[in-house]
Amino acid sequence: MSRENKKSELTRRDFLNTAAKGAGAMALVVFGGGFAFVSANTVSGKGDGSPGSLKYDPSQHKYIYLVDVSKCIGCGSCVRACERENDVPSHYFRTWIERYHVSLTRQVFVDSPNGGRDGFNPTVIDADITKSFFVPKLCNHCTNTPCAQLCPVGASFVSPDGLVLVDEERCIGCSYCVQACPYGSRFIHPETHTASKCTLCCHRLAKGLTTACVQNCPTAARRLGDSKKLGDEVTQIIASSNIRVLKAELHTEPKCFYINCSQEVR
Repeated sequence: MSRENKKSELTRRDFLNTAAKGAGAMALVVFGGGFAFVSANTVSGKGDGSPGSLKYDPSQHKYIYLVDVSKCIGCGSCVRACERENDVPSHYFRTWIERYHVSLTRQVFVDSPNGGRDGFNPTVIDADITKSFFVPKLCNHCTNTPCAQLCPVGASFVSPDGLVLVDEERCIGCSYCVQACPYGSRFIHPETHTASKCTLCCHRLAKGLTTACVQNCPTAARRLGDSKKLGDEVTQIIASSNIRVLKAELHTEPKCFYINCSQEVR
């Protein structure tokens, strides 16, 4: 989403904070690129963030993300969808795909040409390769996020629905958060000169939609869940499967989980 579209009297941070407190007779509505207040009497629908509902209460959600490595085919559809949806500049990535080759002697070869945006060409490696696979990467939306902790102006923050976001109006482009992120998921936007990253398509979530990458994955390798939603399928899979998080030793408590993921992935 462009910086120009995001400019409004009410920032997303203000929106989330106000909505989380409960607006009583008033509700916050997200449409286009901005926000507005409407009377609760004019709001129709269930008010749970589903399509057709005008309300979105971030305190009622806690998003989690699941990647099934065994299903990823490295087609790049997710990367291209993210680029289109969020106006990501060329050669920068909010999400990307890595290709892993593992040899008989446990050597690991990793490549990601243009972030996997255009898929992967066959490659020849001078080693006895025993397995190869693709791994989608993105911001892990950590609970104990080092990027938000190190931001000197409070531009990086965790929203009530668990998303790690950047307030572009506050960001001074110092790059501290870019350096602090252990997953390499941030960059300084070449036009706005502010930190940019995956937002889990928060503008879509507020309308009851899923993320662009999940919607465009042809094999369902990417899935979005809500741990506050009763009977959520992704939550159940995470609770009952052999899942892992990346760089668990850092204790960042990521909300991005991987299933069928080899230990060589870092």
